[in-house]
Amino acid sequence: MSEFPTNTGAHQAGAPPNAETTNAAADLSLGDLFSDLTQNVSNLVRQETELAKAELRASARSASKGAGLYGGAGVAGHFVLLFLSIAAMVGIANWVGYGWSAVIVAVVWAIVAAVMASVAKKQFKEVKGLPQTAETIKDIPPAFNPKEETP
Repeated sequence: MSEFPTNTGAHQAGAPPNAETTNAAADLSLGDLFSDLTQNVSNLVRQETELAKAELRASARSASKGAGLYGGAGVAGHFVLLFLSIAAMVGIANWVGYGWSAVIVAVVWAIVAAVMASVAKKQFKEVKGLPQTAETIKDIPPAFNPKEETP
């Protein structure tokens, strides 16, 4: 709680403070003012921390719902591909039989998997994060490196 006296009714919005309020504030010692300041700053930091926690909880809840929906979409997409593959197999079976149509569909999926693996391999080779980080650390100015003396 604040140690400053409150003006009950005499001070209205827009009106200058009366002499009683001004004298009471002037009578407080410097230690009292710092004590009040640190208490107010402490309360402000505590309130801001609680607000940040609440915002983080809301963001995490939203992100977890989104992740669950992405997971469900992945499962649904898998079933779409499965049933489209079965439909393709049945359609091809009209010309070559079920055994060969299953082989044809499996080979098509094997080709798709090989292409995707090849593209993924290229992507991983292009990742240069660690070497770039090492070069960036070497470029840190000497003022920020405690082992070297600043010129």
